[in-house]
Amino acid sequence: MSFESTQLSQLRREFAARFGACRGFSAPGRVNLIGEHTDYNEGFVLPIAIARRTYVVGAARADRIVHVRSATTSSDFLFHLDQPGPRQRGTWVDYVEGTAQAMLERGFVLNGAELLISSDLPMGAGLSSSAALEVAVGYALVRLSGCDEPDRVKLALSSQAAENDYVGARVGIMDQLIVALAEVGSALLIDCRSLSRSVVPLELGSACVLICDTRVKHQLASSAYNERRAQCERGVQCLRAAYPEIHSLRDVSSQQLQAVAASLPEVLLRRCRHVVLENERTLAAVGALGRGDLRQVGALWSESHRSLRDDYEVSCVELDAAVEAALNDPSVYGARMTGGGFGGCTITLLERSALDRVRELILARFWRQFAVQPEFFVSTACGGVQEHEDE
Repeated sequence: MSFESTQLSQLRREFAARFGACRGFSAPGRVNLIGEHTDYNEGFVLPIAIARRTYVVGAARADRIVHVRSATTSSDFLFHLDQPGPRQRGTWVDYVEGTAQAMLERGFVLNGAELLISSDLPMGAGLSSSAALEVAVGYALVRLSGCDEPDRVKLALSSQAAENDYVGARVGIMDQLIVALAEVGSALLIDCRSLSRSVVPLELGSACVLICDTRVKHQLASSAYNERRAQCERGVQCLRAAYPEIHSLRDVSSQQLQAVAASLPEVLLRRCRHVVLENERTLAAVGALGRGDLRQVGALWSESHRSLRDDYEVSCVELDAAVEAALNDPSVYGARMTGGGFGGCTITLLERSALDRVRELILARFWRQFAVQPEFFVSTACGGVQEHEDE
């Protein structure tokens, strides 16, 4: 029996003991192969869904109340769909109620439900556990309300709005879109301005992607994220003096940025340089994957990490150590941090035959330098949110 079905079976049994028959749903976490901190700059991203998921089981109620319980934290909460509660309470309930309210605002038909939630996605690891929760709950509420398959883009936008408004995080749309729309065996190139998507087959041959959860999350993460976004907006304001037609950093080429570099404050130049070049790296990586040129993909990953470390300044010593250790093995094509930064995960593109060696290199570095033992897993590109058939 797979881990997925084991976790879902356990949830079904727990729910049945309390409420009776139920339906099961899940949504994946994600890693972003490349295109970091570009989504809120209307740029390009290239994420995949991973094999760790958030699970929701539930049943319809006859009223307008949603009763949601976390099997992970053994905590529960009731809210009324027609009587929105306070925002930014600072708990996981903000994600759940915020998604429901954002969906109602966008015309979804929702009724009350009993929900039980669990997840094997680590919190705070940069694997988008929040988007998985939002999208899984939103999808479950639609289906339990007797509605047909929902518009997945509108579901993703509702989940993003929940995070922006109810949680207070000014996130872009990448996480919610990949969680809702991911396809098995492929990455998704997302244009975060138009929301257009291109399926990019992830055909790695004898190679694979190793995910390393450093199990570190520094407190700077939330405040620094909002600060970087504000710096990008100030950079756009400065650049409009030379290029009045631009709307966001997505509209700026590396040649244009270089031409006016001397006129920008040094910090804003570095922030803008990361975003502009990261967009170019992302499109180049799509081309390299199409050619099967894993060395080029790996080189772009490593360039991306250096840019995130030096220009965008969202890495940390633990992420840098994991990347540096991995790059010491000749069977590694490239490595980078993934996610918002200041902790979380790295990804390494390497030959599958080198997995044990690379794990040991990273572990040895962490044992010498930090009082934390990272966690590793390999994942193929998985599918997005789904309903699971009864077992």
